Amino acid sequence: MLIKGYSAGCFEAWTIPCLYVVGRYLRIFAIKADEQSQKLDRPGTFTADYQDDMVEESSKHEKLEDSARVLNRIFTLCISDRQVNLSRYLDHSADGGRERAPLEDSRKWGIYYVTDLLFKTYFRLNSISLSKNILRALNASQSDMPPLESFPKSHTVTFLYYVGIIHFLEEDYAKAEEHLTEAWKTCHRRARKNLELILTYLVPCHLINTHALPSRALLEPYPQLKALYGPICSCIKRGDLAGFDAALMAREDEFVRRRIYLTLERGRDLALRSLFRKVFIAGGFEEAKGEGSERIRRTRIPVAEFAAAVRLGSNNGDRTRTIEDDEVECLLANLIYKNLMRGYISRERAMVVLSKAGTAFPGTGV
Repeated sequence: MLIKGYSAGCFEAWTIPCLYVVGRYLRIFAIKADEQSQKLDRPGTFTADYQDDMVEESSKHEKLEDSARVLNRIFTLCISDRQVNLSRYLDHSADGGRERAPLEDSRKWGIYYVTDLLFKTYFRLNSISLSKNILRALNASQSDMPPLESFPKSHTVTFLYYVGIIHFLEEDYAKAEEHLTEAWKTCHRRARKNLELILTYLVPCHLINTHALPSRALLEPYPQLKALYGPICSCIKRGDLAGFDAALMAREDEFVRRRIYLTLERGRDLALRSLFRKVFIAGGFEEAKGEGSERIRRTRIPVAEFAAAVRLGSNNGDRTRTIEDDEVECLLANLIYKNLMRGYISRERAMVVLSKAGTAFPGTGV
C-alpha cells in the first residue's frame, strides 16, 4: 500500500523516512521469520539471532528473498521518481507539459539508504552478483541525482563500504581500496564497529596494492583485528614462511568466513621477499676497488644461498619435504616478475644478479 501511495503521488518527499522504516523492519522480520521456520523444521538446533551480513550462507531464506523483491520495488520507486510538481514548473516540456520533481522534492534522496538495505540483503543471501545490477542502475542515473557527498554520511559510508567489498571480491583491489578508504575517512570516529568492518577489508587491499603492513597504532584500538592480522604481519616482517603458513592455517575458518583467505595468501610473497632480503643483507659488501670508494653490496648471489634460506624458513623442523633448487628459481622469478625484486637469474652460473644502488628490493631501502 505504501508503494502504491508513492507511485500515485499521494505522499510527498518529506515522508521518505517511512520508506526507511518499512524497508528496515521488513528485512529484520524476514530474517527472524526464516530463522523461526528453520527452528521448526529442525527442532533442537540453535540459530544465532544476529549474524554478520557478510557471512550468512545461502540456504533456506524464503522470506528474505521475498523481502529483497519488495526492497527492489522500493529502489525502483526512488530511482525513477517522475512526480509532477505543477505549482513550481508550469512550462511545457517534451513529455506533454510534465516535468520531473525538483531534487529537493524528489524520492531520489532515499536511494542510497534503500541501496544499502539491498546490499545487506543480497550479501546475506550470498547473491552478491545481484548487487552489480543495482550499481549499474545507479551509474545510469547519476545525471539526475545529487552528488554522493550531498547525502547523509550514514547512507554514504555504508554504500562505499559495500561497493568496496564488491570490488574486493572481484579482485579489483585498487578500486576496492579507493572506496574503502573513502568510507574510512567519512565514517564517524566513534563508530568503532563500523571502522573495524572497514579495516577488515582495507588492510588486505593496502597489503596487496602497496606491499605495506598496517602499523601497530592502527590495529591497537581493535583487538579482534589485531588478533586476526597481527601474527601474519609479524611473520611477513620476519620472513618466517613456516610461521606465516601456520598463522594462516590457525585462523583459516575465520578468513574463509570473511572471504579474505585467498587475498591474505598472496601475502606469502611478501614474507618470501623479506627472507630473500635478509639473504641479500647477510651477503655483505663487495671488496672496495680503491681508497675512498663507495661500498657496494654484493649483488651476485648463488641460487643455493636463497635455497638454503627457503629450506630453513619453510620446513620448521620438518625434514620430510625437500625443496629443490628449481623450485627456488621459480620463486625468485615470480618475485622478479611482480617487481618485488629487481634483477635476473643466470641459470648457467646458478646465480642471481640483483640491481645496485639500493633498488634490489624496491620499497625496503636496499
